[in-house]
Amino acid sequence: MKNYYEAYDERYKAVHEKNLRCMGYESSPIVAEILKKYAIPKNAPLLELGCGEGRDSITVLEQGYRLRATDVSPQAIGYCKEQYPDFAEHFTVLDAVKGRLDEKFDFIYSVAVIHMLVDDESRSAFYAFVREHLTKNGIALICTMGDGTMELATDITKAFDLSERTFEGNAMLVAETSCRIVTSATFEKELKAARLEILEADLTSVGTQFPMMMYAVVKRER
Repeated sequence: MKNYYEAYDERYKAVHEKNLRCMGYESSPIVAEILKKYAIPKNAPLLELGCGEGRDSITVLEQGYRLRATDVSPQAIGYCKEQYPDFAEHFTVLDAVKGRLDEKFDFIYSVAVIHMLVDDESRSAFYAFVREHLTKNGIALICTMGDGTMELATDITKAFDLSERTFEGNAMLVAETSCRIVTSATFEKELKAARLEILEADLTSVGTQFPMMMYAVVKRER
């Protein structure tokens, strides 16, 4: 039985069958900003959690970074391999809640993933994954939906229920998926509980789909 947060795999399947995309093509400016601000070298090992359709992955890869792009959805990873055959070996299926990797990374980034995790156990496991896979001096960028004051949580038992959504102007029935939006205070509390030291935190935006997002740059707490 699939976990509730894997409902996006069903959504990707339905959308891709119509030769459409779920998320568009616009990359997240905050990723490039943090790479530059913290002077992450091109040969440093990078990890993306929740690459989806490769919106950010392809930009980072084309700039020459050594990136491993992952997603819990086999459909999303298969799509990325087909769309970007020159970088196919960089895309891997990974459940960052339950899985583990042998490698550690100098920079881990995750855009619009943590808000898909609703229950505290899954969220804590995700943060633990980030901490455990950072090198001693590594940093991570975590972006989540929210304006800092809003709170919202969907019913995870309905994650696979069908509802009408619009993709590239086409209305269709797809999986509901899941979402939890927390306040900036809760976001900070979660990070500190995971022994992640916050280097900076603020609001940002990622295209029209995520006009308001919270972000934090963190490192392992000593």
